[in-house]
Amino acid sequence: MNITILGAGAWGTALAIALADRHRVLLWGRDEAAMRQAAAARENRAYLPGFQLPAALDISADFPRAVGHVAAAQDSLLVVASSVSGLRPLAHQLQLERQQGRAIPNLVWLCKGFEESTRLLPHQVVREVLGSDVPHGALSGPSFAQEVAHGMPCALTIASHTAALRDTVVQAVHGRSIRVYSTDDLAGVEVGGAVKNILAIATGVIDGLGLGLNARAALITRGLAEISRLGIALGGRPETFMGLAGVGDLILTCTGDLSRNRKVGLGLAEGKSLDTIVAELGHVAEGVRCAQAVRQLAAEYGVDMPITQAVAAVLFDGDSPKEMVHRLLARDPRDEAA
Repeated sequence: MNITILGAGAWGTALAIALADRHRVLLWGRDEAAMRQAAAARENRAYLPGFQLPAALDISADFPRAVGHVAAAQDSLLVVASSVSGLRPLAHQLQLERQQGRAIPNLVWLCKGFEESTRLLPHQVVREVLGSDVPHGALSGPSFAQEVAHGMPCALTIASHTAALRDTVVQAVHGRSIRVYSTDDLAGVEVGGAVKNILAIATGVIDGLGLGLNARAALITRGLAEISRLGIALGGRPETFMGLAGVGDLILTCTGDLSRNRKVGLGLAEGKSLDTIVAELGHVAEGVRCAQAVRQLAAEYGVDMPITQAVAAVLFDGDSPKEMVHRLLARDPRDEAA
């Protein structure tokens, strides 16, 4: 199968490594000098150092060539591995390629979050730019790039309203160390992938303040309730949030040492400024990008999300991490199922 991965960050590179021995994979990155270096060294030193890029993996900064790699093949897959903020610009580039006569085949994205300025989920952004005639979906689930690149076991979910696209993604990705499950609950999968990043920041704060494993377990559990409430309000199904893209991704991101969002919370607990934390990470964690959007959506839909609100207050309103914890503990008791 011909596969193009748009975005040579850690996750895009890891997936390219995992698939290159079974498919004709082209990895595209925007930085021409970085792509030349990666092709020569057979290593993405900027985003995934220490992992050898397979000899069969094609690496390019030529966007028309990257799209042509899949447009010319009947059996093909186009994977967007950018951040949510990069999704709309890439979709516009794809639209320009369509206007030049290149077909856009099965389109899948790996990003998780809400677009900051519009509060839209990724599939809504794609439909605004490309329309609904391009088969599209989200590949999500608990997955750290380094472990995927190592070939360690991983399970993902492909969410799409198009059954043929789901089958294509399973055919392309399922196998070796990666299992792929399918669902048509696109909104539910995307909400789970977005909100868990905010909750991972909260968990990092809890861990950084040394509040213990009991507190961490309580926060993760009540965080899942927040994901479910918002997800159902936005059209998701309850069972989705008990699956890989819901509780699975939540547990990984809240407890894994490789989680960038958890590192944000740990830094906040140490008293570091958000600017300092972002500088140390090298880029903004998605939980920071979408916390404001989720807080606004919760208010708009009348959804109770106290953990999200508390995290947003620390990130944007000047509250301290200890004030965040106090705010959560001071809430009135309630029925757990409410």
